[in-house]
Amino acid sequence: MLQELVGAIVALVCVALVYTGMAARVVKQYERGVLFRLGRVAGEVRPPGLTLIIPFVDRLAKVNMQIVTLPIPAQEGITRDNVTVRVDAVVYFRVVDATSALVKVEDYKFAVSQMAQTSLRSIIGKSDLDDLLSNREQLNQGLELMIDSPAVGWGIQVDRVEIKDVSLPDTMKRSMARQAEADRERRARIINADAELQASKKLAEAAQQMSGTPAALQLRLLQTVMAVSAEKNSTLVLPIPVELLHFLERGNRPDTPPTEGTAHQTPEQPPKEITPEETTPNGDLTQAPDLNGAPGPEIGRHHLTPNPGGGSRSD
Repeated sequence: MLQELVGAIVALVCVALVYTGMAARVVKQYERGVLFRLGRVAGEVRPPGLTLIIPFVDRLAKVNMQIVTLPIPAQEGITRDNVTVRVDAVVYFRVVDATSALVKVEDYKFAVSQMAQTSLRSIIGKSDLDDLLSNREQLNQGLELMIDSPAVGWGIQVDRVEIKDVSLPDTMKRSMARQAEADRERRARIINADAELQASKKLAEAAQQMSGTPAALQLRLLQTVMAVSAEKNSTLVLPIPVELLHFLERGNRPDTPPTEGTAHQTPEQPPKEITPEETTPNGDLTQAPDLNGAPGPEIGRHHLTPNPGGGSRSD
């Protein structure tokens, strides 16, 4: 009798141990347990630690509450200014409601991935190329808002979205390089022109200051000569003041300028060429004028009349 009692106790203990082993579940610190009893959610979410379920009746689903890093595959699209680009990003999200993440969506990771890809293509189409390259913070915020709006109902919270890389065609890269080079040249020319303007103003002020004291100009000239000669040059350029040239020019002029009462002699006119004779429109022969322009004495007029015997005679 005693042996049967001991055997029953041992069997009962073994059954209890087996039952406890089948009913006991351990929930880790970064997990939460959702209990399904006969297919329905039963009770509250199980906290971390040891929990018991009814074997063959309950099923405990564990949900990871850590932040998940989900890379978004590169998406190719056309920007608002008609440039083809490839953009990839990364999403950081975590589960805040374990029950909703299991009940309201089949696979919340796959759902967040597809939503992120769709939102990224939409952001590419609404943005310019300059915004994708330089204004990424605003695009990240817009992309995070687009992903987080439907994910809230799934018990998902999107912590951060970052655009990783923007791939451009080679032709666009060369065009942007030429544009950047032209912009740098423009800024360099503006800086040089500004420097020339400031230097010209300072030189004008210095010239105005030195114009009142000629000795200062001579001292500046000597300083320039010393600076040139200090470099061990074989040729020394010595500038000559313009006033010295004016002084030499005045020295070469005649001493006695002409007065008002002095008669100016007119240059002799060259002798006029005298033609031996001139013919009038009537055919008469006259003597050419003399040197002073007056007509000379008439020598005679000869009229030619025909001769009946042949030839002509003179009257």
